[in-house]
Amino acid sequence: MSKISDVFKNKKAFIAYLMGGDPNLAKTKEYILALAGAGADIIEIGMPFSDPIAEGEVIQAANLRAFASGATLDGLFGMTVSLKGEVAVPLMFMGYLNPIFNYGYDRFFARCAECGVCGVIIADLPFEEQGEVLEYSDRHGVELITLVAPTSAERVARVAKNAMGFVYLVSSLGVTGARSEITTDIGALVAEIRRYTDTPVAVGFGVHSPEQARRIRGQADGVIVGSAIVEIIREYGENAAGELERYVREMTEG
Repeated sequence: MSKISDVFKNKKAFIAYLMGGDPNLAKTKEYILALAGAGADIIEIGMPFSDPIAEGEVIQAANLRAFASGATLDGLFGMTVSLKGEVAVPLMFMGYLNPIFNYGYDRFFARCAECGVCGVIIADLPFEEQGEVLEYSDRHGVELITLVAPTSAERVARVAKNAMGFVYLVSSLGVTGARSEITTDIGALVAEIRRYTDTPVAVGFGVHSPEQARRIRGQADGVIVGSAIVEIIREYGENAAGELERYVREMTEG
């Protein structure tokens, strides 16, 4: 069992996302420690990109703030390696293929392994095209997390059978961002995934309230929250740590 899937043993996981470098890398490190201390079980670190096609307005703006602060992939690697010995929860990167391709697949995944990054989510990498990346992620022991959407239909079986770490179930059509209501039949999608794999299923895109977390808890193995956390960082800037801790405690209690 992997370090990522270990998190789901005998509990429901809360997975927190924040943008690396927003408002700067020093604060990203501080906020990762705050999220972990408040109860986050896995932390996804966004890799800034100029064309984040799966993101809504909140995370698009966070990409721009990260670029303005001078964030780079090398900077993110330096920040994550500085967390060794300070944070016990698994750390992951989430982003898009272009920066990874430009950095070099072998170099990128080797640095992930060196810096303690356990997994990577590449939002715009189709399952059918993962082969060119898997060669390098497997070589360096970094898990490539796959996504299932409400429109995946017959592809669910293929994606689920090859899943590692956890299956990222996209709750709603469209881009990231808090939603007042999630109308997708999460239970039916989770049941379909579980026909083909025992890999845990975590639900993201739109989740932001304790009430939503409670509903998903009864249907899936974990919940992923991004935009709500990024919005707290936007509002409080360099003073967001306390608010992040309060929010995560509220969500994990939920």
